[in-house]
Amino acid sequence: MKKKASSRQISEFIWGWLFIIPTMTGLIILNIYPMIDTIRQSFYKTGDFGKGNVFVGLSNYKKVLGDAEVWQALWNTVKYALVEVPFSIVIALVLAVLLNKKLKGRSVFRTIFFLPMVVAPAAVAMIWKWLYNSNFGLINNVLGIKVNWISDPNIAIYSIAVIGIWSGIGYNLVLFLAGLQEVPRDYYEAASLDGANSFQLMINITVPLISPTIFFVLVTRIIGALQVFDLIYMMIDLNNPAWKKTESMVYLFYKYSFQQSKKGYGATVVVVLLAVIMVITAIQLVGQKKWVHYE
Repeated sequence: MKKKASSRQISEFIWGWLFIIPTMTGLIILNIYPMIDTIRQSFYKTGDFGKGNVFVGLSNYKKVLGDAEVWQALWNTVKYALVEVPFSIVIALVLAVLLNKKLKGRSVFRTIFFLPMVVAPAAVAMIWKWLYNSNFGLINNVLGIKVNWISDPNIAIYSIAVIGIWSGIGYNLVLFLAGLQEVPRDYYEAASLDGANSFQLMINITVPLISPTIFFVLVTRIIGALQVFDLIYMMIDLNNPAWKKTESMVYLFYKYSFQQSKKGYGATVVVVLLAVIMVITAIQLVGQKKWVHYE
């Protein structure tokens, strides 16, 4: 015979759902429904004046797979991620280890490194456009060189990736600092007595013990990097010679959907990006069993 729920259990059940419902509602309205609707639109061709969409099945997907511009945008996005993700993680991890020690002015340094995360993207673009300016930019003048950082097709995407690294370090840093708080100091003391240096302490103690945090940061940073849009949108003008070499998948989605009113084709582009992200994330979930330690 089932035990009758007490009034306290009923109250906790009701209040639990009352707290969850607003979040669930926002998640469904702002995330789940738009995703489903985007996938639905990818099977349609936008009608005249944005109305009367026509079902075309897999035609959009066939067109996307044969579109050189889509493949170029995907390659640009991958190149950005290959630079931004590892450097932002490694630099943030090193800084987190340093700032986790007893350091004078530690709180000030933490604030300074986190500031890029709260700066408006438009302000970030304005500052870095000035730094990268080939004629009077600070970087060229200090180094005494003449480099077209954001107009040279060969290096423009990497220059933008540097901005991404600078912007993302603060977020990664905070997460790594939180993970380091859980690492017992006894391990470091014991290893130091055995003669381990700082590099050995990081590789053999720090990295394994905060590997769950590193894994979380890795997954989120890859997803964020593959969705890059605002930096490219604000840094690269349409008349920039490096435009085609910096165009990302999300910008391509924006161009087709909102500038050319081809919402069906634009939706297909972003669904392809979603598939790529899901495959990469699945590979990470399988691979993490070999290097992430949860004990």
